[in-house]
Amino acid sequence: MSLPDRNNPYSFNAFLDWRENVDYYADDPFAQKVVRTFCGDMTDEVDAAARETSKKASFKWRKLSEALAWPEKRPYMKHYDGHRNRIDRIERPMETQIVEKEVFGEALFSKNTHPWVKLIKMFLMYQNGEYCVSCPLTCTEGLVAVIEPFADTPELKAILNHCKEGVDGEFAIGAQYLSEIQGGSDVPSNLVEAVEEDGVWKLYGTKFFCSAAHADYAMVTAKPKGSEKVGLFVMPSWLPGDKEKERRNSFTIDRIKWKMGTSELPTAELTLNGAVAYQVGPLDRGLANMVGVVLTYSRLTVGLSGASSMIRVWREAAKYCEFREAFGVNINFFPMVMGQLADMEKTAKRTLAGAFRLYKEVLDLPGGFLGASKDEDDAMKKKRFMVRELVMLQKICTSWDCPDVVRAAMSMFGGHGVMEDFSALPRLYRDAAVNELWEGPRNVLLTQMHRDLQKAAAWLPPRELVGNILAGRDEGLIKEFQDEIEQIFKHPNLFEMSPETIAVCKQWDSFCHRLYHAYQDQALEMVESRD
Repeated sequence: MSLPDRNNPYSFNAFLDWRENVDYYADDPFAQKVVRTFCGDMTDEVDAAARETSKKASFKWRKLSEALAWPEKRPYMKHYDGHRNRIDRIERPMETQIVEKEVFGEALFSKNTHPWVKLIKMFLMYQNGEYCVSCPLTCTEGLVAVIEPFADTPELKAILNHCKEGVDGEFAIGAQYLSEIQGGSDVPSNLVEAVEEDGVWKLYGTKFFCSAAHADYAMVTAKPKGSEKVGLFVMPSWLPGDKEKERRNSFTIDRIKWKMGTSELPTAELTLNGAVAYQVGPLDRGLANMVGVVLTYSRLTVGLSGASSMIRVWREAAKYCEFREAFGVNINFFPMVMGQLADMEKTAKRTLAGAFRLYKEVLDLPGGFLGASKDEDDAMKKKRFMVRELVMLQKICTSWDCPDVVRAAMSMFGGHGVMEDFSALPRLYRDAAVNELWEGPRNVLLTQMHRDLQKAAAWLPPRELVGNILAGRDEGLIKEFQDEIEQIFKHPNLFEMSPETIAVCKQWDSFCHRLYHAYQDQALEMVESRD
């Protein structure tokens, strides 16, 4: 009687060979169709740029993103050099520095890069997760957008040029430092002070959540001395000639935080002790410009990064289910699995379609987020308001959906789904969880939207806003949403502590999520109806 062969021949190589050779764009007919649907006259140029960038994102940058994500390569602080000079150097692995240089070298914010080209490149880059690239890209985009209208000094012009066009082939990285220890979203309660000394603004105080702490420049909120208004300033990390000497601009990096996700990205606590900074816009409009431009771009990008993650994890889970066999059957033939994969696919695709549709709405705004004029007609005023609300809706909806989709994809891998050395999915899951909190957590944005609609009700009733968001959808569906929002707004506010208010808050939460899904579903129909 022969004994069974104990050397198990099972191998994952067939699946791994597929995964190693996937081109994020060339092998994604749906993404190509999204480009054809929304990019108009720019379609051919966007498609060509996507194919070129995808070869980098899908292979070299993907491998680097995986290599730099190991715990032993997380960034750490070196506060002093060997001669007891304070340097506050953030030590990062070589892989991070390589991919960062190459990604920023794409010149996404240059005057020569069309917004649609920028968007498709970011979509492809974000499929690799955070990898100390995604957040800095988003922050730099917001920094450029808010400085540009106010760049009337040599310092601001130089910073803008460094971020947009680069200096000697090096492109600057931007960051945004708002939060203080007493509260992240409660910016008006901040205590960091801006003092004008000999014609130069200097910042004093502490900031508590400073992501992209390795950046060259940061947008910082501070109150001018003697004022309760919040001003906006751009602070260089080093003054001219000091970066090489590792001499910071009169601030210290006190420690790097230990986060659940986006671990490759240094998020730090800072103490500002007379840091030189440059005023951006009117001193009494700092908060408005920070929220209206910088955070709006960040929130817009959360939707895109969520779509990127969902597209990738659905694709890998679906292929794994084709490969993996259990009980004599490939697991994609189990009805339960098929249903879950279909749900993941729909959510991923409608998120991507919705992100591109919303970006088109943004591009249609004259002058962008800061372009409103006093003589703007009512139709454009309503359009501008709608787009701002849609940006917040996308942020809360997509950042909530993404962890669910990634978690569902992980479950398709069984025990392998949580193995850090088996796939990128656990890392993408942690990154997705962090994205829900950045730029205003769900409860804050839901409350803000409710207040926005209350203030605008005299010239844009909530019923009309819903009709504008869902224009072109089934009239019965539109009426259902319109009737529901009118019922919600019969309740005076979301702050009176009562069972009725708690019930309205729950309904408003559910309503907003369903409303944005309806907007995304329409975008998906627009894509799927194309040839």
